[in-house]
Amino acid sequence: MTDETPQELWDDRYRQADHMWSGNVNVALADVGRSLTPGTALDLGSGEGADVIWLAEHGWQATGVDISAVAVSRAEQAARARGLAGDRARFLVADLAQWDNEQTYDLVVSSFLHSQGDFERAGILRACSQYVADGGYLLVISHATFPPWAGAHRDADAKDHHHDETTPESELELLQLDPLEWVVEIAELRSREATGPDGQVATLHDTVVLARKITTRP
Repeated sequence: MTDETPQELWDDRYRQADHMWSGNVNVALADVGRSLTPGTALDLGSGEGADVIWLAEHGWQATGVDISAVAVSRAEQAARARGLAGDRARFLVADLAQWDNEQTYDLVVSSFLHSQGDFERAGILRACSQYVADGGYLLVISHATFPPWAGAHRDADAKDHHHDETTPESELELLQLDPLEWVVEIAELRSREATGPDGQVATLHDTVVLARKITTRP
């Protein structure tokens, strides 16, 4: 049992290593993103900033939100190192469960959003779907299978990935998108090759959902 807040938990976790993530864009985001017209984008749980940086370098004005100040600091440093400044790539420290946001975006992305402790992934994703502008897109990428090297860690602390493995059907059920307001353009499993922390190579499967918000006519 711990009295740490979610922000403290994530800050502590990030401090355990110089980098938690690979620094590469998520494959499904790059595949889908290349087919979309750049505009404004929001990355939920942006971590060390790789997805936001990729979006910015491909013409988007991208904003990343993460609960960890340590992660956001690293993301800002990485963006500066790539020559990205101002509105092209910006990062905010915020708890998505309590974030008071009034802006809408042409693309809202959730890539492997998970957390420790008491975490309402479903509630956060449903709330954040409201941040999509008319005619914009919601992209949700999640684990259909967890990496095999994560098994021992998840057994030791099942809360580390605070949701089950997903399917396209389970993600659509979780999102509860109104068919009068949304068109689901992609709901499928995709495979990718990944390398674990000790050099292990495995084929992983991701659930990818892309939905377009219908433009409201006056």
